[in-house]
Amino acid sequence: MDDVVPATAKQTVVLYPGGGAGHVAPMTQLAKVFVRHGYDVTMVLLEPPIKSNASGASFVESFAASNPSITFHLLPPIPPPDLASSTKHPFLVVLELLGQYNDKLESFLRTIPRERLHSLVIDMFCTDAIDVAAKVGVPVYTFFAANAGALAVLTQTVALLDGRQTGLKELGDTPIEFLGVPPIPASHIIREMLEDAEDEVRTAMAKIWKRDTDTRGVLINTFYSLEAQALQAFSDPLCVPGKVLPPVYPIGPLVGKGGSGTDGGEAAERPHECLAWLDAQPERSVVFLCWGSRGLLSEEQLKEIAAGLEKSGQRFLWVVRTPASSDDPKRFWLPRPEPDLDALLPEGFLERTKDRGLVIKSWAPQVDVLSNPAVGAFVTHCGWNSSLEAITAGVPMLCWPQGAEQKINKVLMTEAMGIGLELEGYNTGFIKAEEIETKVRLVLESEEGREIRTRAAEVKKEAHAALEDGGSSKAAFLQFLSDVKNIN
Repeated sequence: MDDVVPATAKQTVVLYPGGGAGHVAPMTQLAKVFVRHGYDVTMVLLEPPIKSNASGASFVESFAASNPSITFHLLPPIPPPDLASSTKHPFLVVLELLGQYNDKLESFLRTIPRERLHSLVIDMFCTDAIDVAAKVGVPVYTFFAANAGALAVLTQTVALLDGRQTGLKELGDTPIEFLGVPPIPASHIIREMLEDAEDEVRTAMAKIWKRDTDTRGVLINTFYSLEAQALQAFSDPLCVPGKVLPPVYPIGPLVGKGGSGTDGGEAAERPHECLAWLDAQPERSVVFLCWGSRGLLSEEQLKEIAAGLEKSGQRFLWVVRTPASSDDPKRFWLPRPEPDLDALLPEGFLERTKDRGLVIKSWAPQVDVLSNPAVGAFVTHCGWNSSLEAITAGVPMLCWPQGAEQKINKVLMTEAMGIGLELEGYNTGFIKAEEIETKVRLVLESEEGREIRTRAAEVKKEAHAALEDGGSSKAAFLQFLSDVKNIN
């Protein structure tokens, strides 16, 4: 039984993801946990800064329709920046926009009687809202949607950079020792964090990772048995010398349940065609390839993947997106058109592989795909949401990290967790057909692959046990509620 708050004492939790659907979706899973514990939940949204066919109103309506137990509030919109024409780095533009919403967030929080306002939980990029919480007098917590190992590395990297004028780029692949995780090559830290001290993006990111642990505590989307050492590192006084870090609550895995669409509000009218195709395939025989909503691969790389899949002789389900320039900092932020498969893939590839492969455009119902018994491996960019979906489905991963903290995640999943293999070449930006062929066959056919599949199945059981009554994540969430009660 959940620790339900009596109706007479029902309080409101305000969640502030601050961004578009990619930030809202994981926080929606957190909202459902609060609802199950008897709290009212209001998620405060902004009109997405990326121009799309949907207005801010329809953006909110789509999430509300998919999640009737949660209240969604759209802050009065500020004219969004034109990312396409701006000369600033998109990350800086979005951070400035978030700061401009502070007054509107404060006004909204003050409409809720203080005795009913339980807490404000902010996304990891919304650290300017910490100042708003201080004005209103409400406890503020960080929701870190990535894993504990990444947070440990980023928190310690900020301390490492303090007083250092030169960047870490000069270290190349030299391993850096951090508490709680295997040695991390310097090149695997978030790219912008490697720059020199005067770099604006590095300065902004360092401030964010520091302030993420300036809240009352950090709710993190992981579970104890998966990352025990990383979680223990936060209580070690050597983690950040001179600073006592707040409590860290591992409350995951928070993963959507799939079904008709995504929990981000993209409800489908009927099941996706790929699910019927998967149902017709043998158990654990299909490799699923998908690089997240912002995956970036060149046309040359797409052709190389096709060649590797064809040579492997294995069944595959492949999500292909239109390429974007790897040199454009806006590449992750701007929408891309639907891909032309005939132009992007080798001539005759689709016809030659039609009996054992399916290529789909732009999007797949990933939770449903990974949960299908036919899927035996997942080629992934190592984004944490995707990784958790694979973990909870018991699917081993072939790791192809690209940006953000994904290279850190790769080290954790291959070395600390034992649930994945790396695809060699990811760090140079190009993976050859022979590597794809070899690793796909290895994970699906070999004894080494069987051992990884066995480990993935064990971790799946641990993930589900963590959320059950008496499980570690359930206990961590109840501890968080108790700590907030003591503050209020």
